[in-house]
Formats: sequence, structure tokens, C-alpha cells
Amino acid sequence: METLKVSAKSSPNLVAGAIAGIVRQSGKAELQAIGAGAVNQAVKAIAAASVYLEEDKISIACRPSFVEVEVGGETRTAIMFTVMSMQ
Repeated sequence: METLKVSAKSSPNLVAGAIAGIVRQSGKAELQAIGAGAVNQAVKAIAAASVYLEEDKISIACRPSFVEVEVGGETRTAIMFTVMSMQ
């Protein structure tokens, strides 16, 4: 599964559309965010995706977790959001 990488400059509506499309197709999407701004944009995108998916009668749940990632040769801690269909 491809992981969507969210930055502080990501558009929440565009990310929400991507989340909704992936959840419709496979029932599960993963987002990765590093830093407070990126986490903020990811949470807004998840909230917007839930509204988009309501039209299709799809409810979602989100499970956040910590992951270690390599960025520019150094290890960083990221938040991984796993968004799952409740159907």
C-alpha cells in the first residue's frame, strides 16, 4: 500500500480526495506526517474525507501511531495515520 506523505503545505482538500479515493478502492489508506503543521493538515484532511465518504455511506476510523523514517540520512519520528473503512 502506498503511503500518502502530508506536509505543512499540503492542501487538506486535495489530500482528503486522495484518502476518499483510496478508501473507496481498497478500504484502507495510510498517511505520514512529520511535524505539527503536517499533522494539522493530515487531521483536517481526514475530517474532510469522512464528509466526502458520507455520500457513499462509508464511515471511517483513524488509528494514529509513531513510526521512524529516514529523511536526508537522519532518523525522524513521524505520525502514521491509518484510515479504515468501518463497512
